[in-house]
Amino acid sequence: MISFEHIMLKVQERTLFIDASLQIFPGEKVVVRGPSGCGKSSLLKCAVGALPAAEGIIRIDGTELKSATVAGIRSRIAYIGQEPVLGADRVRDALLLPFTFKTHRDRAPAEERISRTLDQLHLSSDILDKACKRISGGEKQRIAVARALLLDKCIFLVDEVTSALDPRSRDAVMAELFQPEITLLSVSHDPEWINACDRIVEIKNRQLQETVADFTPPGGTGTGNQKPEINNADNGGAP
Repeated sequence: MISFEHIMLKVQERTLFIDASLQIFPGEKVVVRGPSGCGKSSLLKCAVGALPAAEGIIRIDGTELKSATVAGIRSRIAYIGQEPVLGADRVRDALLLPFTFKTHRDRAPAEERISRTLDQLHLSSDILDKACKRISGGEKQRIAVARALLLDKCIFLVDEVTSALDPRSRDAVMAELFQPEITLLSVSHDPEWINACDRIVEIKNRQLQETVADFTPPGGTGTGNQKPEINNADNGGAP
């Protein structure tokens, strides 16, 4: 669970949130919306400890986020920003970078799992040999998602993670991130993404306010705990 309890958040002397609270329950899919500059991206960074709250408490799975616990909490969370930083020159090295650290060294994925994860995100294994600076923004986004999936993260904080993707690739990413076991806090302007979430939270007057969905989810209820269907038109409709 992710819990913001009466937080105040300031960035460069600008107050973004005052006494703001929000709870996201295990397996829930939540999207945050609001005008440009209102603090959507800052909220995600606050949840991972990159932007400390001036007041209030943030808890991840019941553990308070503070300097003494931030490292342990970050090991459970996948944060993917608008422009993912891959941290290596070549894609393979970027994908496996977390597994060079002591915490994950004994969990390095087998080649078969790497290939399967890339395939699920509509990426060819050939991309592993490419330079990170030579791949597209959409490919970087999917590599960042693949890396988090290989780490078996269950809490995802994602900021416009489908912004550079075509519909087919977007559906593939959603199919992985909207699994029942994943807790998802996201920022997105994509109607399909918003439609699939359990809740929409609007940033208004420096508060986090739940709002009625502007989109009608399939069946009249949120589909955040269901795996969205992937459009298979490109492969002849095969499952």
